[in-house]
Amino acid sequence: MTLDDPPAPDPGPLVVTLTAPGRVEVLPAPSAPLPAGHVRVRTLYSGVSAGTELTLYRGTNPHANRRWDADRRLFVEEPATAAYPNDAWGYSEVGRITEIGDGVDDGLHDAVVWGLWSHRGEVVLPVEKVTGRVLPDGLDPLAGTFARVGAVALNAVLAADLHIGETVAIFGQGVIGLIATQLAVAGGARVVAVDGIASRRDRAADCGAAHVLDPAADDVGARLRELTDGRGADVCVELSGAYRALQEGVRSCAPGGRVVAAGFYQGEGAGLRLGEEFHHNRIQLVSSQISSAPAGLASRWSPERMHRTVIDLIAAGELDVVPLVTHRIPARDAASAYALLDHDATAALQVVLDFRDEPCRDEPCRDETCRDDAEETVR
Repeated sequence: MTLDDPPAPDPGPLVVTLTAPGRVEVLPAPSAPLPAGHVRVRTLYSGVSAGTELTLYRGTNPHANRRWDADRRLFVEEPATAAYPNDAWGYSEVGRITEIGDGVDDGLHDAVVWGLWSHRGEVVLPVEKVTGRVLPDGLDPLAGTFARVGAVALNAVLAADLHIGETVAIFGQGVIGLIATQLAVAGGARVVAVDGIASRRDRAADCGAAHVLDPAADDVGARLRELTDGRGADVCVELSGAYRALQEGVRSCAPGGRVVAAGFYQGEGAGLRLGEEFHHNRIQLVSSQISSAPAGLASRWSPERMHRTVIDLIAAGELDVVPLVTHRIPARDAASAYALLDHDATAALQVVLDFRDEPCRDEPCRDETCRDDAEETVR
């Protein structure tokens, strides 16, 4: 290119698209026009869900092969509509407002906002979608990627109906489990954290868990009795999405106790034995799902309130989440991020896609959480 040559056209913001199970493509897309009452947001970071998103990546998500009838609230035996390609996945994003449309307050220009707009480098949103979602000054933008996963954890803790002095066993100490552990401890409960990965048990202890148990080495149900004068846990929260963990939660609960099933379970429930402790100890099984609060709280707790509460707790220093980011991968390498999570669940906690321009200009990159070598890690 010479000085007289016109500059190359901007290919447009990147969009991460799941084109088929196990196949991720990152393609440019044209920028959308900016109508009145809207803002243009340039994505900084986008968090990856190691649970729900992986079910789409693996093709095990029920939405991939069955149709959800929203009116009847039933999955029906009909093919899903256009499960792939999917460019609407994504869990929690944070970005900077770079342009505002007519009728929008000038004060929003350059504000950093969080929201849910999928893994895309740019989005145009009605101003109502960013109202109340501006990150507080001085807060690390990475914190904004925890609004959604934090709300999932908060929803589970709300469903647990914990009380001061009670013992709660939290099964699964991935990102959501570690946030749930912090929330339960802050609420005055004694947490017993259960996970098969030693590094996650260590993190759970750092987050305030009174005891950590390895389900491969410990008889969790028996150990919970020992730790509670023979009663068992008042509440168990299952966040791993494993049926065997759900069964162990049922087994670990005190008679009349509650088990919150908050994991995203796939397929049939192999490993559940509902004729045993569930039946004899009259265990209450409660479902927790982020689209709504527990029934008794829904008039006061909306998903939006849960999201905002998480951000407020982070900003107040009462919830520590940024250290949970173990990998920050350039968005152009998104395929390697999913391969990494699919290959070895123990390799990462929170993976974040970095949409900033040339995030790894330094050679080598000076950011310890940045993983340009994710492909090599998978190998």
